Amino acid sequence: MKATYMERQGGPEVLTYGDLPDPVVAPGEVVIDIHAASINGADWKVRAGHYAEMTEFPYVLGRDFSGVVSEVGEGVDDFAIGDAVFGVCDAGQEGTYAEKIAVKASIIAKKPDNLSHVEAATLALTGLTALVSVEDTIKLQPGEKILIQGGAGGVASYAIQLAKHIGAHVITTTSAANIDYLRDLGADEIIDYNAQDFTEIVSDCDAVFETVGGDVTQRSFAVVKSGGRVASIASGPKAPESPRADVESLRPAVGRDRPHLERIVELFDAGAIRLPEITTYPLSEAAAAHRVSEGRHLRGKLVLEIR
Repeated sequence: MKATYMERQGGPEVLTYGDLPDPVVAPGEVVIDIHAASINGADWKVRAGHYAEMTEFPYVLGRDFSGVVSEVGEGVDDFAIGDAVFGVCDAGQEGTYAEKIAVKASIIAKKPDNLSHVEAATLALTGLTALVSVEDTIKLQPGEKILIQGGAGGVASYAIQLAKHIGAHVITTTSAANIDYLRDLGADEIIDYNAQDFTEIVSDCDAVFETVGGDVTQRSFAVVKSGGRVASIASGPKAPESPRADVESLRPAVGRDRPHLERIVELFDAGAIRLPEITTYPLSEAAAAHRVSEGRHLRGKLVLEIR
């Protein structure tokens, strides 16, 4: 199969387009012919070695996908060859920058007919992360006030829409170029982080959803009321230490399961969330897509078109 892989960690230039062996299906798994895979912020961080130093190569990045089942393993009776599916790799598994992947059948879902493979790929990991963060971790309630940091990003843009669907008052931060985009998504208040310090404008939030990292994470605790909570996805695998005893610090545990994927589809079908702006690249140009992703000023989602 064709794949984009790396033989060492480093900059975008370490990504190589070439041939790798096809995956072998195991019991409980299906092999999927991948049509589209989205690019997530975690991808370039893994490539660059920000999480851990790797020892096994070649290594294929990529965590979510949309495609068609081409092989069915022993014990799988809920999918058949030819089924269109989408999903997210199991925790600890990557490999969607390729024409094929073997994954557990229990954690993927049928792709809706009204979505293309490119569109379905944008709903997978970003939608799952926003859903787990806002509904399961923060447990956002109607009437609460939430600050969502970095609103134009893939996860944050879904979180804005989900929070509005729940009935919360939504504040978000972004650059000036994205203000109209986020207003259209439903944000009630929008702060240009290049012109304003959010800590001087925002106060008494019930919750913060932090997707930016760096000093933004620690500064976010200042705008939360006593008894509030801050959920962070850009500060490593563990929740950052809260500088306030009266504010809870949370790290969403983004598991993989079919019910959450089906919940994303339900929200989409209900009009509660919509597709982001999408920019596509061929699989052979993954390095160019990484340069955009690593710039961290992307609006919407980057997707690799594989078939």
